[in-house]
Amino acid sequence: MELLVNIDVDDLERAIAFYRDALGLHVGRRFGDSGAEMLGAPSPVWLLAKAAGTAPARGLAQARSYARHWTPVHLDFVVDDVQSAVWRALAAGAELEADIAAHAWGRIAHMADPFGHGFCLIEFIGKGYDEID
Repeated sequence: MELLVNIDVDDLERAIAFYRDALGLHVGRRFGDSGAEMLGAPSPVWLLAKAAGTAPARGLAQARSYARHWTPVHLDFVVDDVQSAVWRALAAGAELEADIAAHAWGRIAHMADPFGHGFCLIEFIGKGYDEID
């Protein structure tokens, strides 16, 4: 099985620049103005150009919005140094939504990309999540 991560965006060029500059991903393949495969993570990240206001699936009343929104599915990017990763993401246009939090398993920064998608930057310490009782 292969896992593909798809992120809808309303501006493909801006999204490519953000995910390149914020997370160090690079373009693998492009499909014209409709999508780009970003490589550099364990799974490919696909940026898919989708206009705001369009339906994400047939029959859904909800329309795409690129204002900050919440979904129960989000991405966590594991980094070596969360503070440096936060600075890089902020410089690329991300928002830090709360102070970096420390836990027994590591440090976490709750972020949002310029397209309203939440993501976290995680720096594991010790045994990572195995530190949780």
